[in-house]
Amino acid sequence: MKRFVLLALFALALPLAAFADSSIDIRNIHGTLTGSASGLSATSTLIGVGDIGGANLGTVSFSTGALTSGSLEMGGTFAAGGSFVITGNGSNGIPNGVIFNGSFSGPVSWTLITLPDGTHNYILVGVISGTLNGVQTNGVTTQLTINTGKGFFTGTTEISSGDTNIVVAEPGTLGLLGTGLVGIAGLLRRKITG
Repeated sequence: MKRFVLLALFALALPLAAFADSSIDIRNIHGTLTGSASGLSATSTLIGVGDIGGANLGTVSFSTGALTSGSLEMGGTFAAGGSFVITGNGSNGIPNGVIFNGSFSGPVSWTLITLPDGTHNYILVGVISGTLNGVQTNGVTTQLTINTGKGFFTGTTEISSGDTNIVVAEPGTLGLLGTGLVGIAGLLRRKITG
């Protein structure tokens, strides 16, 4: 009976742990995306971290693994790996130095979208993992690139904008949850054994 009660408490607590995360939205604009079948790489201007914004807060740089399917012109998939680095320049309360350092932890999709006027847009989407201020994190990045004509991507284009969402576990909330569970388990043990 005691084991059943403890198992039930842990089963109830696990969904609560899922809500103990917070998300940090990171925004970037401009920059040039270059690439070949060996991978894509870019550096753009960091303009927002959470509620902090500014014209130039640092840089967002990334590179992907090699193209595994599809093509640069029509869209495809790049391998995991490469790098994803967000660096602050010390302005508007943003730290000076590396804020996030990681890589693509899964395949990176490269999608062609043809607009009604014939202009081609490309969207790069990938899951990233790494460290944010020394804490292990995961996230997703979406980078919108625009080919300024009606041609296809030929190795270089401008990044219009990017949005990266990094999920960070909140240690304080998880600590309180764990302490509460230990306290409940102790009370139950006293009731059952006493």
